[in-house]
This record gives sequence, structure tokens and C-alpha cells, in this order.
Amino acid sequence: MSATTGRHEGEPHGGNIASRMNWLRAGVLGANDGIVSVAAVVVGVAGATSDTAPILTAGVAAVVGGAISMALGEYVSVSSQRDSQRALLEKEREELRTMPDEELDELAALYTAKGLSAETARRVAIELTEHDALAAHADIELGLTEEAIANPWHAALASALAFTIGAILPLLAIMLPPEQARVPVTFVAVLAALALTGAVSGRLGDSPLLRPTVRVVAGGALALAATFAVGSLLGTTVAG
Repeated sequence: MSATTGRHEGEPHGGNIASRMNWLRAGVLGANDGIVSVAAVVVGVAGATSDTAPILTAGVAAVVGGAISMALGEYVSVSSQRDSQRALLEKEREELRTMPDEELDELAALYTAKGLSAETARRVAIELTEHDALAAHADIELGLTEEAIANPWHAALASALAFTIGAILPLLAIMLPPEQARVPVTFVAVLAALALTGAVSGRLGDSPLLRPTVRVVAGGALALAATFAVGSLLGTTVAG
């Protein structure tokens, strides 16, 4: 019999599919942050001056500072999450060591609460306990697996990389065109990229694509307009 019997072709059955989807969604959101924040900076500076040097300097600084900030924030957040997960698993491990009978009764009761008959729930609890007691309790009680504990370094690097990839677009869009076309090209490129990230985010969340796309594009357009207006105002004031 094939090892895939009972599975639908093309349907994900990995135990960590939710974790992978969360990582992918975080990557999309990180890229979106890079697009908006760096675009806002370079458009704001471009509103104040047409000189290439300050625009490039501000853009590169925004990319580097934003990537580091994203990485640090993700590292701290995921480290706290990991510490909490490990503490819960250690507590469960200690309970299994000191009161195995009570833990077996608890596991059976949890499966009964999920709809199994008392006899079946007891049998399932016994078999799972014999196979891997900690994994069984972590799964049904905590929704955790030891393999799924987040790695803060991976999270930090992924966040920084996603931000940087998104940030490169507005930096190129503001630097490559002729001076008169810089801001319009950047607006178009950024809003198109935001429409893409909004659609991808909606797709990952199994929601209609229009609403998240419009929300992201509208927010990005507002940020660009506001920073350009501020830059233009400050540039005029300083020049005057």
C-alpha cells in the first residue's frame, strides 16, 4: 500500500504547515514594511531637495536602520516566545515524571472532551503515552511540538531579509529615473508593489483579495503623500 494512501494529492499534510504559512505571511509583511518605510523616507527627502547625494544617503540609512530594527524586534519577540514555550514543555515534562497516572487521566479526559468515547479516549491516551508522552500532552494541551519551537536567529534573519528585499524597490525607483520623473516613478512602483503584497497577504489568509489590497495601497499612498508634502514644505522653508 502506498505511503500516501488516504491523502489528497496536492493537499498539505505536514504537521508544521501552519508554522510555514506564518513564516510566509511574516515575510510578506516584512517586505511591505520595507517598501513603505523606505519609500516614505526617500520621497520625503526628494520633496525637499533634488540632489542625489542626500536622497541616496537617506535611503541607504533607512534600509540599514530598518533592517536592523526589524531583526532586533523579531529576535526579542521570538526569544520571549521560545522561552515561554520551553518553560511550558519543561513544566509538562516534570508533571509526567512526578505524576504519570494523573497525566494519563488528564490526557484521556481531553480526548473525551473532543468527542471520543471514554473507552476510545483511554486507549488513545495509553498508546500515545507509550509512544511519546510529552509530545502527546504538548500537542493536545499546549498546541506545541518541540520541533515547532521558533528559532529567534532564523526569525531575525528572515525579517531583515524580507525588509531589505522590499526596501530595494523604492531605493532603485527614486535613484534610476531622471530627476523630473523620480517621484512619479517611485509612487507608481511602490503602489504597484503594495498592491502585489496586499493581494498575496489576502491569498495567504484565504480572504477576498480586493479589501486587503485596497487597504495596503491606500495606506502606502497616504504615507507617500504625507512625507512628500512635509519634505516639500521643509525644503521651501529652508530655501527661503
